[in-house]
Amino acid sequence: MRPSLPEIDDLKHHLRQAMRPLKPKMLVVDDEPDNLDLLYRTFRRDFRVFKAESGADALKVLESEGEVAVIISDQRMPEMKGTEFLRRTVPQFPDTIRIILTGFTDIEDLVEAINSGQVYKYITKPWDPNELRGVVDRAADTYLVLQERTEELARSRAQVAAWSGIVAAAGECGAIPEFLAQAATALSRSSEQLECAVCYVKDGAVAEAAASAGVSLGAEALAGDALAVQALGEGTAQLTADITRDTARADLQETYRAIGLVSHAVIPAIFRDRVVGLLSLQWQSAQKHDVGEVDAFGLYARQLALALSCLESAS
Repeated sequence: MRPSLPEIDDLKHHLRQAMRPLKPKMLVVDDEPDNLDLLYRTFRRDFRVFKAESGADALKVLESEGEVAVIISDQRMPEMKGTEFLRRTVPQFPDTIRIILTGFTDIEDLVEAINSGQVYKYITKPWDPNELRGVVDRAADTYLVLQERTEELARSRAQVAAWSGIVAAAGECGAIPEFLAQAATALSRSSEQLECAVCYVKDGAVAEAAASAGVSLGAEALAGDALAVQALGEGTAQLTADITRDTARADLQETYRAIGLVSHAVIPAIFRDRVVGLLSLQWQSAQKHDVGEVDAFGLYARQLALALSCLESAS
């Protein structure tokens, strides 16, 4: 049996096909209704556009709708200037890209806002629709890049913590059951809402298993789970990102629904062409696992395999 890297690649391909990108969100702010409607009509095909007629109303929209990719705001508005409104959005939504519209020469306000990173670009009124579309397209691309980097940083920190937890457990524990319990706990902390079960496989069957607190599919039930059985028998990673929509796994829907399990990944831990363990990652909500996460799953499985093989030799 070959190591599971090709199978991890297949799993990543499956995830790319399954993910359905949504329209990014945009907030347009202008006290002139005609301008507001024009902005809405310009971008409604490519964005989920929210409208506000003042900075105060716009802050309420953000409070209810959460982060948006792009904000386009008029500068001269009653009660609150555009630059003041945008400045107030920075602490909570640092990745949002902000564009200011101005028909005046508010040089000091604009220069300060741009230099402090609060404004990505300013556009003079009346604006050219093609120019504004080009600016917004680049702004949306920039937002996506920032989001990816933010997510990668958070994921990297969690992965390092999980990896360190497995290594520490392997060094501290002299017995496989104790190691499995510590490894399951460490891995459950690597992702929000993640529950984890870890199994030791001997002679082609689950010999020992442990799970993190609150796991949906417990250690005993995992031995008979269809995904786990397939992962063990074929030595390939198995995944359902959303069992409620996964017609290929219809046989699991009733069972998973009963225990509140929605997303489940099972990765075999392979050492020298032999499955020595299984890693079961479980979520109670649908997950859009990205390629970076799947790579991390593979790393966890390889570390698990190495640790189990060492403990196996020592026992």
